[in-house]
Amino acid sequence: MAKRLANLRFWERRWGYLFIAPWLFGFIVLYLAPMVASLAFSFTDFNPATPEKASFVGFANWIRAFVGDKEALASVLKILSFIPISLTATFVFAFALAVVLNSKHLLGKSLFRTLFYLPTMIPLVASAIMWIGALNAQTGWVDKILAAITGLPLSGASGIRWTDNPALIYVTYSFITLWGVGNTFIIFLAGLQGVPTELYEAAEVDGASWWRQMFRITLPMLTPVIFFNLIVGLIGLLQYFTVPYVINNGTGYPGGRTNFIMVYFYRQSFAYFNMGYGAVLAWLIFLIGLLFTAILFATQRRWVYYAGEKR
Repeated sequence: MAKRLANLRFWERRWGYLFIAPWLFGFIVLYLAPMVASLAFSFTDFNPATPEKASFVGFANWIRAFVGDKEALASVLKILSFIPISLTATFVFAFALAVVLNSKHLLGKSLFRTLFYLPTMIPLVASAIMWIGALNAQTGWVDKILAAITGLPLSGASGIRWTDNPALIYVTYSFITLWGVGNTFIIFLAGLQGVPTELYEAAEVDGASWWRQMFRITLPMLTPVIFFNLIVGLIGLLQYFTVPYVINNGTGYPGGRTNFIMVYFYRQSFAYFNMGYGAVLAWLIFLIGLLFTAILFATQRRWVYYAGEKR
């Protein structure tokens, strides 16, 4: 009997490895191997134009990134300044949208959910190009709508220069980010639909207002969803690249405010062909994301509530 069970476990393991083999192959070839290669490149002065001249430079690239390159530090600080603005706008808008589209009093919910999710299906480059026209100070419809609403001369020569003003550029990028809020909104919506209805029924019997239900039931029950979206959002914003590259050509314009770490990494790696130094910047982005993720996981027990969990 014991031998039969051992054989059964053996074949179960073999079938298990067989089923996860495609994933393991993809992980090793597409993720692990490039990471190891980039770590190796970080200790060299590798240039793809002259790979035969690559030489070992030790920790010179790492010292340059962490100590000697002020622009690298500035690019990190710029993305860390942008993340709170964009993340707050995305979370507030996505959550409010999910609450509205989860209401039992709203007609055509399926249509609205589809319409708000559809922009995420549009390639980000195409979306950025579209917003360049929409936010144009001379002809953009955003300024024209604001002028019609407020009655102020906000179009033409007096238009708001959304992508040229250093004081507005982070607001502009955050506004563009709301266009693709569909994924965050859908996850919030799924979380709202997973809250037990009997909790709301009991609260209504006790005379709890809508706001009290929101802060005492909805938000605590959604903390795992908020936790997940927070990690995904942070990691995504650390890699924020396409919009500043398309709109401002990755130059850091206006006033160097959009020279984020990912933009700086791209310029060093693919404009100047400093692949060795670029590999260090890529690892710097990874380490910052790892640090934020570790902090969130370390603090989750203080604010994330899981149903049935003992505290």
